[in-house]
Amino acid sequence: MERLDGGSAVPAHLRGGIVALGNFDGFHSGHQAVVGRAVARARVEGRPALVATFDPHPMRFFRPESAWFRLTSLDQREALVKAAGADEMLVFTFDAALAGLSAEAFVTERLLGEIGVGGVVTGDDFTFGKGRSGSVAQLADLGRRDGFSVDTVAPVTMDGEVVSSSRIRALLKAGDPRGAARLLTRPFTIRGVVEHGDKRGRDLGYPTANLGLANYVRPAYGIYAVRGRLPDGRVLGGAANLGIRPTFDPPRELLEPYFFDFSGDLYGQTIDVELIDFLRPEAKFDDLDALVRQIEADCAEARRALSAATP
Repeated sequence: MERLDGGSAVPAHLRGGIVALGNFDGFHSGHQAVVGRAVARARVEGRPALVATFDPHPMRFFRPESAWFRLTSLDQREALVKAAGADEMLVFTFDAALAGLSAEAFVTERLLGEIGVGGVVTGDDFTFGKGRSGSVAQLADLGRRDGFSVDTVAPVTMDGEVVSSSRIRALLKAGDPRGAARLLTRPFTIRGVVEHGDKRGRDLGYPTANLGLANYVRPAYGIYAVRGRLPDGRVLGGAANLGIRPTFDPPRELLEPYFFDFSGDLYGQTIDVELIDFLRPEAKFDDLDALVRQIEADCAEARRALSAATP
């Protein structure tokens, strides 16, 4: 799969495609329904299936001071889109030029001019254009005028509530990664490059693979049972501290997984860390012996949680 630039014309063989259109941060079950509809329609009509998303997220553009909130990186989203059956992912750069386009201009210039769209599939609450002035009803009107189909997909509900990225973020912030995973259909996963730290975990007998949190949403600080996925395909169980390590100075926000039964050098490698279960909040310890005893207990609890979790 090739990641396409939404500011340039797509290759000729992709024109006339069915486009799933939305932010798709998280690629949760509701997003999957939209993309699934687009892929199914594309296959029936013999057209390419594309997923069009936005980066940065419009909220980051309009409110750059807002707290970090992303549920997926673009690389993760691309992999998820590919697994869902789409042929390509197209990324619209959300900048002042895009934000200033009217709803009609977005359709005329971007969807028709650059993509040559044959059909659009969105959620039924999708808005677009300057000031979010465009609705799915207007999109359907423009489609009838300009000769492309428009399908809308109703929200997916679970436990009587709509599945949404904001609901998933709230669950993660509340320390409920299992609840978030149900809506995502997979564990919430932080991807990052393993960086050098101060080696405190190694000195304590529990070497960790340190990852920065980048622009991901900040889940509840605490200790988690985790799974690590390495570039060579290995899957490792572990326990991780996510937070600022209050026992040590200076505070530094990190995800620090310790992988069970593993020895090796991960520095500089890109790994995925799945949050499987929340074990306890972060705590400050008066001495290192007390910290080590707690780490031992956390690892034992993490092993139990992982053995009970669905792979």
